[in-house]
Amino acid sequence: MTIFYVDGQFVPSDEATIPINDLALLRGYGIFDFLKTYKGKPLFLKEHIERLQRSAEQIGLDLPWSRGELTNIVMQTLDKNNLPDSNIRMVVTGGASPDFITPQGKPRLLVLVTPLAELPQWWYTEGVKIITIDSERNIPAAKSIDYIPATIALKQARLQDAIEAVYVDRAGYVLEGTTSNLFIFADKRLITPGRAILNGITRQVVLALAEKTYDSEIRDIKSSELYTAEEVFVTGSNKEIGPVVKVDETIVGNGKPGEYTKALMGAFAAYTHERAQAE
Repeated sequence: MTIFYVDGQFVPSDEATIPINDLALLRGYGIFDFLKTYKGKPLFLKEHIERLQRSAEQIGLDLPWSRGELTNIVMQTLDKNNLPDSNIRMVVTGGASPDFITPQGKPRLLVLVTPLAELPQWWYTEGVKIITIDSERNIPAAKSIDYIPATIALKQARLQDAIEAVYVDRAGYVLEGTTSNLFIFADKRLITPGRAILNGITRQVVLALAEKTYDSEIRDIKSSELYTAEEVFVTGSNKEIGPVVKVDETIVGNGKPGEYTKALMGAFAAYTHERAQAE
């Protein structure tokens, strides 16, 4: 059984609770961030904590813990569980509210450590399908716990044998996936949206790695460009780099993971390995 950190205490996962008057439950008011360990080490923890702080600022949620305190709590929770590799979720709730709507400036911090969930290997060797869906996230720069649009979109994706749904705004531009950022290669150029999205940690690493080899561009992408792109891939802390071979009912390229994408997958794997060795 795993151990969670809940509002100042370490408790078995099956005993973890928050009060029913917490605004996370009553109003969906809260934020979270997610990362994995590599070789038992929480790589990019600093970056994820910084994003957690930015998310709190975006939605006006008090975050009384310093970066050092958050780091120590995450590391203590990892030590309590002693797993080979883990998923880590940091959650900050809105806290209790006597009138069930007004924050009182007393948020709750949860750190949930669970065994690493291995994704199917065929995602990376054969490639995956994604779908497009007309939708936009509220306050996209914040990683909030409001996942109703994402839940609806992912349900539609699964009904169409897809692993992800990407949002298309009312002007016809593709933004991001429910849990991922989007990239395409067009004319041998790496392109990714930069407006109205959550700036993913994996996205930042991929852009830095790509600078060494490819011309890259951050700009709006028309949804129609997905169907004519040479290659498409998605990135995220859970899936890392996922090659896309089908968008809606259109085959991307030759229907196999592209060479540029595979090169970036290799570079990302090497980078995370080296950083884990160094820390």
